[in-house]
Amino acid sequence: MSKKTSKGAPAVAVVTGGHSFDVPDFHRLFRAITGVDSYIQHMDDFASSPREVRQSYDAILFYIMLMDGPRDDGQPWYAGKPKTALEELGGTEQGIFVLHHAILAYPQWPAWSEIVGISDRKFGYHDGQALHVAIASPAHPITKGLRPWDMTDETYTMADAGTGSEILLTVEHPRSMKTVGWTRQYRKSRVFNFQSGHDNVAWSDPSFREVVRRGALWCAGRL
Repeated sequence: MSKKTSKGAPAVAVVTGGHSFDVPDFHRLFRAITGVDSYIQHMDDFASSPREVRQSYDAILFYIMLMDGPRDDGQPWYAGKPKTALEELGGTEQGIFVLHHAILAYPQWPAWSEIVGISDRKFGYHDGQALHVAIASPAHPITKGLRPWDMTDETYTMADAGTGSEILLTVEHPRSMKTVGWTRQYRKSRVFNFQSGHDNVAWSDPSFREVVRRGALWCAGRL
């Protein structure tokens, strides 16, 4: 049965893997995101699900830091075929939300670099940084009416989003990339990349949660 509905909350697969996280608070985060029906699952579960199930979600939110591959061969049986599953992204209007360390995933895979919009994704990281988040595109549905805010989060020092990206959120910090929220088009899919989201210090921030909520709705074509 399709999880997509024409009027109800959009169904969003929240795909994890390759990086540990605070499980109870991560689940609390998505329970608190109103108007979005979230299905948290490991990449193994997503990649081993039938194609019709994978494509039944209105959007896929990736919270992965899988650095090798993706590949179909040489995997244990329960891992499914992640390369095949990911190569289908963009074939429909199903949205793609790339959250925090997912922008670092698959560093040698050109398709993921195209989704993220950064060709050279070599990075450094700095935990616990005090940030002032500015609104670079106040007219976009994800940021419309949103006020700048202060938060503490892990940052990455890496190249900024480039050609083909609309920059929504920025920070000016010596230990951070400048662009921290940006949208793109990947084939038929809307894409939202959001660099923030390391742990519950960020997850519990009301402005962070609002960006995640709007980002999921926008990717799903509901905003």
